[in-house]
Amino acid sequence: MVKLTEFTAELPLTDDFHSIVMNQTPLIDVRAPIEFEQGAFASATNLPLMNNEERQQVGLCYKEQGNEAAVELGHKLINQQTRAPRVESWAAFMDANPDALLYCFRGGMRSKISQQWLQDSGREIVRLKGGYKAFRRYLIDFLEGAPALYATKGIQPVVLAGRTGAGKTLVIKQLSNTIDLEGLAHHRGSAFGRHATPQPTQIDFENELSMSLIRFLEADCKQLILEDEGRNIGSVNFSKETFGFFKNGPRIVVETSLAERIQITLDEYVVEAQQEYSSLDDWTAFMQGAMSRISKRLGGERYQRVSQQFDAALKTQIETGSTEGHQAWIETLLAEYYDPMYDYQMQKSEHSVIFKGRIPDVVAYIKSQA
Repeated sequence: MVKLTEFTAELPLTDDFHSIVMNQTPLIDVRAPIEFEQGAFASATNLPLMNNEERQQVGLCYKEQGNEAAVELGHKLINQQTRAPRVESWAAFMDANPDALLYCFRGGMRSKISQQWLQDSGREIVRLKGGYKAFRRYLIDFLEGAPALYATKGIQPVVLAGRTGAGKTLVIKQLSNTIDLEGLAHHRGSAFGRHATPQPTQIDFENELSMSLIRFLEADCKQLILEDEGRNIGSVNFSKETFGFFKNGPRIVVETSLAERIQITLDEYVVEAQQEYSSLDDWTAFMQGAMSRISKRLGGERYQRVSQQFDAALKTQIETGSTEGHQAWIETLLAEYYDPMYDYQMQKSEHSVIFKGRIPDVVAYIKSQA
């Protein structure tokens, strides 16, 4: 007969999700790795009660034989021998993070069992009431209500616009009253904007965006500066309502010369980007793939010209170590592809422009309005 967990009458719970967001409280996520990969929270570490295979077996048992049989199977799979290292991993995390909290999907059996096992070993931890699902619901509800709440608080989104390569991200990094949307999306926001490491899942992106908006409220700022983005940033996207809220503010335009934009683009998309990849070949393959994906929009002649410029620059880099040759294809793309698109969008835009200037002037203006 399998010995089941006996629960203490009052195991501590919390649903103070606001405090968790503001303090970025460390969390132990005891869900299976496959669940964690689908969506989690930035401050969470996956230390599962059951691995993927064990979870699958228990889930199948639950469907076929019911809850009692599933609980018994779970205890059989995670016996005293397999339990000890899992409890030790939770305890070690608690030693490193004394304010840690614990959760599973619904705040039910898995987190309660984990909490009890820690209690039995002499360690008390608080678990999230309602688990991942309740915390996620709190974040989504806030995200959906943010436009109305921000309006009530008198916080106005202001869109930082400018041509590709103008240095909008450089401005964002010098401000405190901003949310770095590209940073949250882990993407530079263009056809060539993917990083070597993956983007967050849509769920993780939404979670982090909501948390960022919650924290921003505490900053007591009247303007939220946001870089001009499309509704999609790589593989993640904004809801229609959130996107409308972000885009409806007035514009501040960063004005940068073509020569400076070429250098900024070279630094970010060539020099810095190459450092992310394990080899130059890997970066080259990514860039050629990105060019291929926009080949129809470039047109046949321009695509061939840019490809030849890219190949020549790469050859020079391999032979001399210099990346300066990449300026040629960057200039072609900026002047002949991205600039006409920007001009068209600005002509269509009905939003007011409240300031224009070079990077230092824009930074100074925004800070003066804070």
